[in-house]
Amino acid sequence: MRTYLKILVGLIVVGAIALLAFILVPVQRTPAQAQLPDDWQPEEGQGEYAMRIADCAACHTAPDGEQFTGGRAIESPLGVIYSSNITPDDATGIGGWSLDDFRAALYDGVRPDGTHLYPAMPYENYRKLSEEDVRALYHYFTEEVEPVRNETPEAELPFPFDQRWTLRGWKWLALDDPGFAADADDPVLARGEYLVEGPGHCSACHTPRNTIMAEAAVDASDEAFLSGGEIAGWTAPALRGPDSAIAGWSQDDLVSIFSTGRNAHAAVNGEMQLVIRDSTQFMSDEDLTAMSAFLVGLNEGTGQARAESETTETETEALIASADPDMPLGTRLYIDNCNACHFANGRGADEVFPELDGNSLVTAESPTGLISMILEGSELPSTPKRPYSLRMPGFADRLTDEEVAELASFVRQGWSNDAGPVSAASVAELRGKAQAKME
Repeated sequence: MRTYLKILVGLIVVGAIALLAFILVPVQRTPAQAQLPDDWQPEEGQGEYAMRIADCAACHTAPDGEQFTGGRAIESPLGVIYSSNITPDDATGIGGWSLDDFRAALYDGVRPDGTHLYPAMPYENYRKLSEEDVRALYHYFTEEVEPVRNETPEAELPFPFDQRWTLRGWKWLALDDPGFAADADDPVLARGEYLVEGPGHCSACHTPRNTIMAEAAVDASDEAFLSGGEIAGWTAPALRGPDSAIAGWSQDDLVSIFSTGRNAHAAVNGEMQLVIRDSTQFMSDEDLTAMSAFLVGLNEGTGQARAESETTETETEALIASADPDMPLGTRLYIDNCNACHFANGRGADEVFPELDGNSLVTAESPTGLISMILEGSELPSTPKRPYSLRMPGFADRLTDEEVAELASFVRQGWSNDAGPVSAASVAELRGKAQAKME
């Protein structure tokens, strides 16, 4: 009996020591992935451009807050995480951080004091950043950005997810090896691959999450990469595969959506509006072309754009035009609220009112994005190439939950669309969340 007790006590002691080591032993930082001269300095504007392609402002700037001072609420399935202050303020920002400290935050998701960053920070993707971009970013944020003192809120996560030390185990399972190696031999495609997989961190939204809430894939070698996701109640559509929202799009179509937020087929919504506003509209024509060429290449052979004639009248269009007083409620709601902009054929107007027929937001498996659009509305960002800002109004004050459900169901099943109906309960749930967010 005593022997068993000794073994049990020994196992408990060993387990306690192992747990303490897991928590307290410093994280091994990822070193630079390339050697640059000690006196290397970024060219003028290189740091700001690296910030743009990495889209730092979108997350690290709160609504109505000062740029890069953090405090933006980032919703997750587990709770709310708030972005950090990345100005060079000594007390509340990254003032005093060394280049190695900065690189460790980008590559390993860890602060200088060893605190683990939640993976709302896309270090799964930033591990692919080149050393030139890392050092350009470091120079920009420590030398060109003004320090601003701003305390940011603590994350609102339940136990045990509020214990940051547990992220160490998550990282062992989730993080791939650092560094980037292009699969494409063509330099344009290789550059596009780098932008999409690395600084652009497209898969952070457009790739589904696995059982441990990590990205199911972080590069194009896996078919799950860019196969669709959801963020903050908005659909992040598939960008490749049989359900790709951009199948049949040309490079020019993609360049247009990245530089203006709109093209002949679609307009951005949800979190993608921030990407256009703070990132892609500032990218060079060469980089926009490279990124677009890479994405078009991922969709070769996956489908074609809708080929039906603009003049072919669908059953839905005929129903809308019939003015039948006994038409279904969803059709009448569409005529009263949507028809003036999106028209009876569901085609809208190029670069002004997006198509609803075949729209990936409309036909997504989850209707949350469409419901949010109807309730809250949406606004296209103003860009140099398209300076006018167009807004779709929200209808939360005009339509009941039942009416929103009927309208959304009609749109999801009209024209060539074949998506499931929407329930009033789903609308009520999202309306409550939107109201809570406003409050």
